[in-house]
Amino acid sequence: MSHLVTLIPGDGIGPEVSSAARRAVDATGVKIEWEISELNADLIFKTGESLPQSVVDSLERTRVGLKGPVTTPIGGGFSSVNVALRKKLDLYANVRPVHSLPGVATRFQDLKIDMVIFRENTEDLYSGLEHEVVKDVVTALKVITRTASIRIAEYAFQFAASTGRKKVTAIHKANIMKLSDGLFLRCCREVAARFPAIQYNELIVDNAAMQLVVRPETFDVLLLPNLYGDIVSDLAAGLVGGLGIVPGANMGDYHAVFEAVHGSAPDIAGKGLANPTAMMMSAALMLIHLKEHAAAARLQAAIERVYAENKHVTGDVGGKASTSQFTEAVIAAMA
Repeated sequence: MSHLVTLIPGDGIGPEVSSAARRAVDATGVKIEWEISELNADLIFKTGESLPQSVVDSLERTRVGLKGPVTTPIGGGFSSVNVALRKKLDLYANVRPVHSLPGVATRFQDLKIDMVIFRENTEDLYSGLEHEVVKDVVTALKVITRTASIRIAEYAFQFAASTGRKKVTAIHKANIMKLSDGLFLRCCREVAARFPAIQYNELIVDNAAMQLVVRPETFDVLLLPNLYGDIVSDLAAGLVGGLGIVPGANMGDYHAVFEAVHGSAPDIAGKGLANPTAMMMSAALMLIHLKEHAAAARLQAAIERVYAENKHVTGDVGGKASTSQFTEAVIAAMA
């Protein structure tokens, strides 16, 4: 059986890590028909669209995408491609597994970190509703709805139940934002009541940030609204070695887009220095979504074997290998 998948190379290091992930997936033996869809800063500036219709049309056909990083201007320019894509396709669940890799030097060398972060992906402050009231006075609307809060909570608890996870922690600031975060928290409690076998607890977001860097091994499944989820998931990536080794998935009822969570790193683009681990691990998540579980397990095991041997890892994790050398090592490990 062949699967049709949209491949969005992105820009910066995107084409390099996307190509590496594609080679790794093809090496598993799973038959993929890759439909290439260009999406990068140059194209966006040229067309004036942060999300060109050609990309949407491709994802409507395939329902599954593997996406490289796309540059987003800071403080101006076009709006975030990721935000636009999540809203357009209603990719309401951002899922980021964070776990320790063998051989990666971290501040928690002796701990086994294994958590999964579920971040609501469509609203909160990322709704983009900003207004200049008068000169130098700007407001931004934080949008929290029952619909979005219930479905991300259900997604997290269903995942926990189906994978044998024991604990879900809802993270909030309801002590201050009593209406918005209060609604999110009430929805989490409502869903938790349907899953009595799963331990449920709550943490205020600032306390959660401290607990993550003091005792990260105590976390299992984390459940957060959009903004907190964005910040906390990057913090968690730092616990295991950085954004270069953490995958990501954007899930909806009808579409799924898998992507590395790091940026486009234009300063090292084209130099063969990029670490394709996050992109490959995102591709492994994609294979699970496509029900190619054996292939996903082979790819993940090969990546971990390369890290354990520590001979062909890239510079960001203490090695000297190039992007292509790491990729060849992963493919060889699968063989």
